[in-house]
Amino acid sequence: MNVLVVGANGRVGSHLVDKLVEKGHFVYAGTRRDNLTSNTSNVCYVHIDLLASPESIAENMYDAEAIFFVAGSRGKDLLKIDLNGAVNVMRAAESKKIRRFIMLSSVFSLEPDKWDQAFLKDLTNYNIAKHFADHWLINNTKFAYTILQPGALKEESGSGNIDVNIDHPGENAIENVVDTLVQSLQDPNTIGKVITMSDGKTPIADALRDL
Repeated sequence: MNVLVVGANGRVGSHLVDKLVEKGHFVYAGTRRDNLTSNTSNVCYVHIDLLASPESIAENMYDAEAIFFVAGSRGKDLLKIDLNGAVNVMRAAESKKIRRFIMLSSVFSLEPDKWDQAFLKDLTNYNIAKHFADHWLINNTKFAYTILQPGALKEESGSGNIDVNIDHPGENAIENVVDTLVQSLQDPNTIGKVITMSDGKTPIADALRDL
């Protein structure tokens, strides 16, 4: 497929681009930085400014068939980037008639009663932004969506094993998150699902198949 990754230079996005290429996809690597080039023929950097209008964003979506939204402000501009930026991308994608939309969110973002658990106590404003972005995707669009909600991200190799539909927030190797995102694109069973996850004991493909 031709896939657009919004947030391609981030901690998750950069690994996601590599993994998608490895799986044979052509990737439009969306970033706010200009003049980036790739040595890989299956990657084309495109300018995606989350502060721009949906019309401007749509101009650089080209012939993408699916979108991964993995961008974030890392707490610096939650309303404009993590919330409204996500909605702008959704609106742009709708205007391009793109059907598949995979959102990287935050564990329990749709369950405010759990925001006092563990490290989530320090992320309330972030979870509020993700809460309303997720709600928009579910209730205000007609995408074949998947929302993936991991807990804390770790800069380490993944085991390839996860738990889904978890009750308590846990840690997630970035590699496991990336592999789960890629598998979600391939697995129609993930469409219309909100998937909470942490590192665990079940192979990723099996965990998603058994949702």
